[in-house]
Amino acid sequence: MISVVIIGNGNVGTHLYNAFLNVDTIAVTQINSRKLENIPQADITIIAVSDDVIAEISSKIKNSFVVHTSGSVSMSDLKNKTNKGVFYMLQTFSKDKKINFPEVPFCLEAEKESDYQLLEKLAKSLGNNIYPINSEQRKAIHVAAVFVNNFTNNMYKIGNDICNKNNVPFEILQPLIQETAVKIKTLSPEEAQTGPAIRKDKKTIKNHLDLLNKEQQKIYKIITKSIQNGN
Repeated sequence: MISVVIIGNGNVGTHLYNAFLNVDTIAVTQINSRKLENIPQADITIIAVSDDVIAEISSKIKNSFVVHTSGSVSMSDLKNKTNKGVFYMLQTFSKDKKINFPEVPFCLEAEKESDYQLLEKLAKSLGNNIYPINSEQRKAIHVAAVFVNNFTNNMYKIGNDICNKNNVPFEILQPLIQETAVKIKTLSPEEAQTGPAIRKDKKTIKNHLDLLNKEQQKIYKIITKSIQNGN
């Protein structure tokens, strides 16, 4: 049995807590990050809070092994005086959207090999996609994830705005979105690239720009230039 304390009741902490509740080999407790007076002893203490308070909260924890769940914070930013590690799940977490943990990549890091093995055992209780990733690699993965997730989602938002303006249901684009996501499982993103930018279709690009507002035009031009330059 692995005992776990999760500090934080946001999206990540809550999804993780609920997942561990369904694992017979895990004994889990969840604590609000504002109530740190009585943290129970545990094999692993997981800090699942905003990046800017990880250092402060970790400095108040005396448990033997403390990890955080951030993609962009170094392991060394933990300020506890005991063993440190990282339990980063490369996935987007929304409050009301169930997470399929068997498909989630777990990026693990620890100061000691025995602690890494413990984290690996914990991760394997939820899934099988386990990666030993150091802090610098994790920072790179995190910024890559911002491009493929957050920035891509903003493109969906712009597409939705254009559809709404022209009285077209956004759902008409969903098969295209799905096909694009599936395609890069068998092709590299470079090989999968299509559209007027890669074809250098100046007439279509101009027609598109004429339909857009100034802010959308800026974004369209930057992305078009990036595609054409192979960036």
